[in-house]
Amino acid sequence: MTKRTSAKYKIDRRMGENIWGRPKSPVNKREYGPGQHGQRRKNKLSDFGTQLRAKQKLKGYYGDLTEKQFRKIYTEAERVKGDTGEMLVGLLERRLDAVVYRAKLVPTVFAARQFVNHGHVTVNGQRVNIASYRVKEGDIIAVRDKSRQLAIIAEAIALTERDVPDYLEVDNSKLTVKFVRTPGLSDVPYPVVMEPNLVVEYYAKN
Repeated sequence: MTKRTSAKYKIDRRMGENIWGRPKSPVNKREYGPGQHGQRRKNKLSDFGTQLRAKQKLKGYYGDLTEKQFRKIYTEAERVKGDTGEMLVGLLERRLDAVVYRAKLVPTVFAARQFVNHGHVTVNGQRVNIASYRVKEGDIIAVRDKSRQLAIIAEAIALTERDVPDYLEVDNSKLTVKFVRTPGLSDVPYPVVMEPNLVVEYYAKN
């Protein structure tokens, strides 16, 4: 198990929230953080702490992106005219691994990254194995013919804990996904409250 994959078991507890809405989240059983000091009483967060927490939560949600990766996406969002927080969410949702996860082709965002990296996905008929690949409106994402019998796909489609958002058109019989449009914050079905505006404040000061 990779360091990043094993980290998903700690992210929920570190945040104190079930950020993916999973039934098996450790937060469902114990709300305190990981480690020997996890049960200590929580102090009220400062403004900086609140902003940092919002960044860590959003960064963690998309598979615990590295700070370098996340900062690069933020910088791109900042350059685009409009609300930077909204642009940030839109860019994150255009990641190929995020689309595969949203379409319920795999059960977790971590599995989505692995699924893409192992070459199980095509975009407009071309094999793509880069999880951070950015899809465009109108792109067709599909599971390769050789990969359609994988048990993980049937497991994910059967999940009832989350629904496919309306900015994707999914055909479960063909295992294809059309990326219809770039979503805004209100379109994205986060199980918890995400605050990209606080992420913008964080980077504005640091």
